[in-house]
Amino acid sequence: MISRLLPPVAAAAVSALGMTLSVRVIGMEALRPLWQAGHPLIYGVWHARILMVPWLNARIRQRQAARRVTVLASRSRDGRLMAEFAQRFGLAVVRGSSSRGGLEALRDLMRALRAGDDVAMVPDGPRGPACRLQGGIVALAAATGAPIVPLGVAASPARRIGSWDRFMVPLPFGRCGVAFGGLVEVKRHDDREEARARVERALTEATTAADALVGARR
Repeated sequence: MISRLLPPVAAAAVSALGMTLSVRVIGMEALRPLWQAGHPLIYGVWHARILMVPWLNARIRQRQAARRVTVLASRSRDGRLMAEFAQRFGLAVVRGSSSRGGLEALRDLMRALRAGDDVAMVPDGPRGPACRLQGGIVALAAATGAPIVPLGVAASPARRIGSWDRFMVPLPFGRCGVAFGGLVEVKRHDDREEARARVERALTEATTAADALVGARR
């Protein structure tokens, strides 16, 4: 019973928290023509920074011509809770991870991109190591030709909890920074390790840019 209440309670709490934040966004101008043209995109964000992302997505979609986003959530119990939480902000969800249902999930994400959705992935989740990019996002980009958009999210002041990734929880009435990095393209025949390092570097740079927006130190 308690677990069934967690997603709606968490969604309400995040929405209430978001209303208190001063949000600054950079890098979105380059994405508007792609949204308007229906060009599919793959967003990547580090696991530690995902708490406000569903709320931020709903806020941006309401104000811009952005498309629906499909997200990947693991098949664990925590993944189920995260999926139900994300759905309350209008996100579609595919379930799977590198250890359970990964190939099926990759196919579902490919179908979502081809149907006109954007896709969001957490490439160091669900178990880490933190800020170390796993190969799924690179494989998806190579298979579909959709470019990767590194997404950095930061908040100050914020609390970092004692999880494997030092998960970030913004404090009320603070600042929130969102940085969309430059597109990273992965060709079908690119060296996967080189592409993985390139995407990881771009995502780290976008996160650093988001930290700078709010004056936070990593």
